[in-house]
Amino acid sequence: MAATPTKYDRGMPGLVAPMTLPPGEPAAGPWRAIREEDLVRVLFNAGSVSPRKPLIVAVDGRGASGKTTLAERLARQVDRSAIVHTDDIAWNEPFFTWGHLLGDHILSPLRRGESVMFSPPAWAKHGRDGAIEVRAGLDLVIIEGVGASQRELSDLVDATVWVQSDFAAAETRGIARDIAQGVNGSAEETVAFWHEWMDEELLFLSEQRPWERACIVVAGTPTIPLERDRLAVASGPL
Repeated sequence: MAATPTKYDRGMPGLVAPMTLPPGEPAAGPWRAIREEDLVRVLFNAGSVSPRKPLIVAVDGRGASGKTTLAERLARQVDRSAIVHTDDIAWNEPFFTWGHLLGDHILSPLRRGESVMFSPPAWAKHGRDGAIEVRAGLDLVIIEGVGASQRELSDLVDATVWVQSDFAAAETRGIARDIAQGVNGSAEETVAFWHEWMDEELLFLSEQRPWERACIVVAGTPTIPLERDRLAVASGPL
């Protein structure tokens, strides 16, 4: 399924550049600037209907949209916090078939107030040592990655953030990152893998529509001028 990005421009004051989005993804807006600590407060308020700890926040978005960077910025605001990357759960699994691993071995134990110590089955099979570890008693756990907020796991997540980014800019950023890291072979192999991944991702997200479960949307590529400790956000869901 090839992407045919559509250009959206709401003519909003202070807009840095129009954003291209794949068909079916609504454009967020109007954008406003808030501090990182204020976004954390919004997320805790969104999850305040439940007194359970930790607060579990899913940071979802397309490949190379800025999810990891956002997760790190949020985690720095909460001393007792941790980040779980879905890339670690999905490592050497078929595309988007790993949701049960996230639900059964990460989210459910956290919901019960337990610590997590989980080695995905593909790790041992392919010679990867270690485990995904999350200690008990934290205030915030962020699950970040494409598919972090999939519909089937929504009852195990307190709040969802959708990271919306310019489609073309994210592709350029993602390919450059993967080439620099050497994770998918040569430059030519990396580009081929990215396009294969994107076909699967576009289909998955068009079916899941995670932006419809987001309590807030964060811009992963520029939309308005920002100071260093600010983020561009828009109201969700879309």
